[in-house]
Amino acid sequence: MTEQTKTRLKALRKRMAETGTGLAAIAPGSHMDWVLGFHPHPDERPCLLLIAPEREAFLMPALNAEGSRAFTDVPFFNWADEIGPDAALHEALEAIGATAPGRVALDETMRADFALLLLDALPTDTQRDFTQKTLGALRMRKDGSEYAKLKMNAGIADRAIQAAFSRIKPGMTENEVAAEIRAHFVSEGAEPQFWIVGAGGNGAFPHHSASEKVIAEGDAVVIDIGGRKQGFPSDITRMAVIGLPPEGYGEIHMIVEKAVQAALEAARPGIAAKDVDAAARKVITDAGYGEYFVHRTGHGMGIDGHEPPYITATSKTVLEEGMVFSIEPGIYLPGRFGIRLEDIVILREDGPEILSSLPRDAHFVQI
Repeated sequence: MTEQTKTRLKALRKRMAETGTGLAAIAPGSHMDWVLGFHPHPDERPCLLLIAPEREAFLMPALNAEGSRAFTDVPFFNWADEIGPDAALHEALEAIGATAPGRVALDETMRADFALLLLDALPTDTQRDFTQKTLGALRMRKDGSEYAKLKMNAGIADRAIQAAFSRIKPGMTENEVAAEIRAHFVSEGAEPQFWIVGAGGNGAFPHHSASEKVIAEGDAVVIDIGGRKQGFPSDITRMAVIGLPPEGYGEIHMIVEKAVQAALEAARPGIAAKDVDAAARKVITDAGYGEYFVHRTGHGMGIDGHEPPYITATSKTVLEEGMVFSIEPGIYLPGRFGIRLEDIVILREDGPEILSSLPRDAHFVQI
């Protein structure tokens, strides 16, 4: 067991004690990656990391046992297809002293059949919760190694945006610009994850991807991209303008920039996430474009590209030092253009540190 896993298990057990949780059940996925640094192949065969106050065990499909053993020394309770997982699950729960845990924290991403299998094996009066008070709360605060990987990925994304800026021109399609972005991620050993290139009216669709639309003079182009390297992602949005900007572009870009700045100013440890959203939204609403800001101000980022904390109008999550999240207000004018400016920040004691080094100014393509 690595020192990192030991440290994280200790922290998780502390949270479990504080919340009266007698069992945490984690399925293959990002939660398991955070604890162990790996996860077995996820499929329909029940596989669970079971963590009790003093011991832990794996319910492990026999098919995956040999390959998984190289990555962990957690005790395995194997089960084969011809027998099924029930007996092995009961043995695992007994071995770690969790046959009657009182309260179980379920990995909210696990398959429903995994969850029901576990709940059927526990007493009917077992209280159940998801991981937001235990493992989820820990994952929201990034340590130094996580910060370093997120910072590295932010730099790669910066350069991918710059690669797009250097090639974009009238006559190219959105898909051709997206191909340049993907190629740059690959050139730095990162896996491209998504590529939004929205020119003109397509930019007014916040989750437009890329199409065969030909980019033309006068288009404002939303470029929102992300890649992944060493298990962590990136996410950034910048604007390109082809020749003369569309009418009103400069004013609206300035409003969105002021909304970003207001959110950055509001984001401090001890502040509720909804207050950061409110700060950005007020700028846009006061400027008369509130109905055109159609999404939340931000989302958390770590192993997952979208994870808590969510910077929404209703989120009561209290921000803490070490949390990582996006700030990405936007204004979307149907049939005309959209503007979104996005940075990923890590919250420090005195406020947010932006991971990107790329200015939020629009890139103007001279014709």
